[in-house]
Amino acid sequence: MLVQLSVRNLVLIEDVRVEFGLGFHVISGETGSGKSMLLDALGLVLGSRARPDMVRAGAKEAEVEALFELGPPSELSQVRQKLQNAGIPDDDGQLVIRRTVHAEGRSRAYLNGRLTTVAELADLARDLCDISSQHESVQLTDPSTHGEYLDAYASLLPAREALAAEVAGLTAIHTELRSAAESVRTRAEREDFLNFQLSEIEALAPSETEDADLETERSRLRHAEKLRAVSNQASERLDDAEHAVCDILARLSADLDHAASLDQSLAPLAETVADARMRLCDVARELARYAGSVESDPDRLAEVEERMFKLQKLLRKHGPSVSDVLRFRASVLAELTTLSDSGARVQELEQSTARELAAVSTKARQLSKKRHAAAARMAEAIGRELAALGMGRAKVVVDVAPQPAAVDAALLVDGARLTQGGIDKVEFLIAPNPGEEPRPLRKIASGGELSRALLALKRVLAEKGPAGTYVFDEVDAGVSGAIAEVIGRSIVDIAKHRQVLCVTHLPQIAALAGTHYVVGKTEEDGRTRTTVRKLSAKERQAEVARMIGGVKVGEAAKKAAAELIAAGRVQAA
Repeated sequence: MLVQLSVRNLVLIEDVRVEFGLGFHVISGETGSGKSMLLDALGLVLGSRARPDMVRAGAKEAEVEALFELGPPSELSQVRQKLQNAGIPDDDGQLVIRRTVHAEGRSRAYLNGRLTTVAELADLARDLCDISSQHESVQLTDPSTHGEYLDAYASLLPAREALAAEVAGLTAIHTELRSAAESVRTRAEREDFLNFQLSEIEALAPSETEDADLETERSRLRHAEKLRAVSNQASERLDDAEHAVCDILARLSADLDHAASLDQSLAPLAETVADARMRLCDVARELARYAGSVESDPDRLAEVEERMFKLQKLLRKHGPSVSDVLRFRASVLAELTTLSDSGARVQELEQSTARELAAVSTKARQLSKKRHAAAARMAEAIGRELAALGMGRAKVVVDVAPQPAAVDAALLVDGARLTQGGIDKVEFLIAPNPGEEPRPLRKIASGGELSRALLALKRVLAEKGPAGTYVFDEVDAGVSGAIAEVIGRSIVDIAKHRQVLCVTHLPQIAALAGTHYVVGKTEEDGRTRTTVRKLSAKERQAEVARMIGGVKVGEAAKKAAAELIAAGRVQAA
């Protein structure tokens, strides 16, 4: 339910705040007063297109804010679910939608303070508010919604939701089947490729540290002569040459040992020198052994470089490290195992798909049968409403036809495409006059006929439709007298189940409302300003009298207005 609508700097509206409650609300005013601006404002928060010329002259931006009350968790659950899916908090059962339009043309939209897209606003609109005018309806002229309306009318929504859950499960199984079947189809080619990759790795069979080990060995082989000369020379200087370091340290160690016998404080130093001598003698022997082991081996160097070349090639493909190559090898082995099992998996999924499709098909056929039966009743009910609205010769058809199958559709039931909504395509058709073929609502040429057709639909669906607020924008255009009164009574009946906002020029309809607003214009400092005012009982009688009598309101108009309002109270009760 729409609780409050705040509008700033939108065309002629400078700053207006309107509060709404339950039941039937009428908006009236003289032609050109700006009644449509309120609906334009509401359309903005429901995702309609924003235009730069909507911004009031001299202002930087226009802003519209609407507060909706979502009610208990059991009501408007689709809105709550959509908000939850978008990660938008449900603020204690309230939803604030704000839309700004800048003079430069860009616009911003917010849901409970969180930036959102216009597409998300439009998606929520169908569950929040339905606007009907001579030219459009946000929802009822959209054939994609007609199946849900038929199911709501026939109390089939629980069956529809149960079927949707089963179709979702079946679709998941079928998607997996297609993936597995594709794997089988390309298995031989894929297995050949994987085996080729595996053979490359296994032919080289690298170890975890082989790249570093090979680099070390290659460096030693390339510089063998220099390494042998340096290590030989170092070994000799340490232990073999005249005045070798180890000989000098031996004499020095003996001298310190003698001194330590005279002064024990030198003992630690003597031990350190002796230890250094032993270590350096060990180093000399290791260097000698190393020098003896280093050889120039051109053949081995060629082998090492060849293996390094192959290893680098492998690392470029699956590296950059040997660890990466070994991990890739493990993944190839795992995929080969999966491919070998894919044939059995396909067979298993085919059986599951066939089994689930058979069960779902039965329920889809049952739902379709009930829809066909309900379609005739619904068409008859809408026809009766149209007759009361002065379109007694109109023919209404609630067409239930098989869902067309796409070229690549696989989930079919009796040739019809299976969707989460079932196997039926539902559309409301109407032939306003005898001899005409029934046509979709959106193709009805006459604005007045479309308005009444939408009103009849909403009257039949008053307790069923998802939207919490219905808006009628001059749906009474082109009618008068008794038909206007019937239209008004129909709107009153709808308002018993839904919040209704109605823009009207007809006193017969205005007199039936529970709440009456008037839109007017004022001029101040050379600027025109649109105002919206809720009328008191006395003001309301005066406004209805104006609607009856025009500019000059006589006593007869005032009396007629009082009678209409009194009769309206009886009707509303």
